[in-house]
Amino acid sequence: MTSEEHLIKLFEDWGWEKAESILPLPPTASNRKYYRIKSKNKSAIGVVNHDRRENIAFVNLTAHFANKNLPIPRFYAEDLENDVYLIKDLGDTTLYSYMKEVRKDDSFPDELKELYNKAIDELVKFQVIGAKDLDFKSCYPRASFDKQSIMWDLNYFKYYFLKLAKIQFDEQLLEDDFQTFTEYLLQPTREYFLYRDFQSRNIMIHNDNLYFIDYQGGRRGALHYDIASLLFDAKADIPFAVRDELLDYYLEVLSKYISVNRKVFMKYYHAYALIRILQAMGAYGYRGFYERKGHFLKSIPYALRNLEWVINSNSLNVSMPEFCRVLKELTTTDSLKQFDDIKIEQGKLNVLVTSFSYKKELLIDVSDNGGGFMFDCRALHNPGRYEEYKQLTGRDKPVIDFLEKEESVKQFLNNVFSIVDQSIENYLERKFENLMVNFGCTGGQHRSVYCAEKLVEYLSGKDGVKVVVKHQEIGRK
Repeated sequence: MTSEEHLIKLFEDWGWEKAESILPLPPTASNRKYYRIKSKNKSAIGVVNHDRRENIAFVNLTAHFANKNLPIPRFYAEDLENDVYLIKDLGDTTLYSYMKEVRKDDSFPDELKELYNKAIDELVKFQVIGAKDLDFKSCYPRASFDKQSIMWDLNYFKYYFLKLAKIQFDEQLLEDDFQTFTEYLLQPTREYFLYRDFQSRNIMIHNDNLYFIDYQGGRRGALHYDIASLLFDAKADIPFAVRDELLDYYLEVLSKYISVNRKVFMKYYHAYALIRILQAMGAYGYRGFYERKGHFLKSIPYALRNLEWVINSNSLNVSMPEFCRVLKELTTTDSLKQFDDIKIEQGKLNVLVTSFSYKKELLIDVSDNGGGFMFDCRALHNPGRYEEYKQLTGRDKPVIDFLEKEESVKQFLNNVFSIVDQSIENYLERKFENLMVNFGCTGGQHRSVYCAEKLVEYLSGKDGVKVVVKHQEIGRK
């Protein structure tokens, strides 16, 4: 039997009704797969996860939190021998999706702030009440956010972000700073439940109540990590003034449960914000650069803004010269800024036209649709071979004049226009929202730039189409 068949059997044994549909839910950052299963009168979320120890941790934590009356999805049934289990269907509205609906530009409405306050109320309960009588030995993959856990996160960031983003560093000096940073993070009291992934996509809104999911990576740890995780959630992009208000509210609520020394808490807060940012960036690098899942790369500019804010706050009370140098370089590297979100215009086909260099790397489709076109301009006469054009680009008149004298260039572009037109007509009919068209040449400076600009000119004014152009190599550091 397949995993889906095991899920259907588990659902029918639990619900006493025949399953009428099983639909996969959008993929997440984990390797778990989620399905919505429905029968005539019932619905449940089915989970397939081949990591048995993680499943056991989830089952144990769910039972513990249910006993503490914490707002988690009801657990229905499990077949851990076949790596599947069922939980309550809480719908599709997360705090993040709701926030995207109600926010206009940089605003942060009071109704949204109130929801964040409610989330903070529950966070404190998870941290303090949830830690009582919890057998941390059942947590996975570690019982606590200890030295090993921190070093895992730092090396995850080093190998899957720094190296894949081609940031240079001194391995030994950086490793020395990692050790220093780890020892600093271990100084605060670490006797609370650390949720580990407390962020807006893991908070569900159902029947006007908040529910919390994806806590299976939780363990013993310091208080600072989870509130930093919520407030420095990259794509949530909470205004920094609002973050300060929410942090004040957190400390106020926390003080109702335990004694809080704000000065001592703040001594370590930004260091924990930093380790959380770096852990997330490691995930963006692994899923984006390595697995080439473009939508993870769109979180990078937000993470860099968070990183820049932490660095500029001068609140890291620990000396880490090589580490800080690398972090500052990250915030100024132009190649990472290319992943800034392209604003999708609803009801239109958004065409992203890019130029790039084959000497560097192929572009990743940040819309995460795959497909689109990649046109190789290297068969065209290259103005870059001539001294007078080497410092120019395909947007400069001398290069434009050079290429427009070439009959092969005109023929190439006419073929491109014809092929792209065919897709645009079909995509508009099918109400698609994204199409990516890439032009590559040797240096990504002359022929590819010229061709990209000509396609933008050709498509401009076309009904139902919004065109954006990005030149990968122009002005790149």
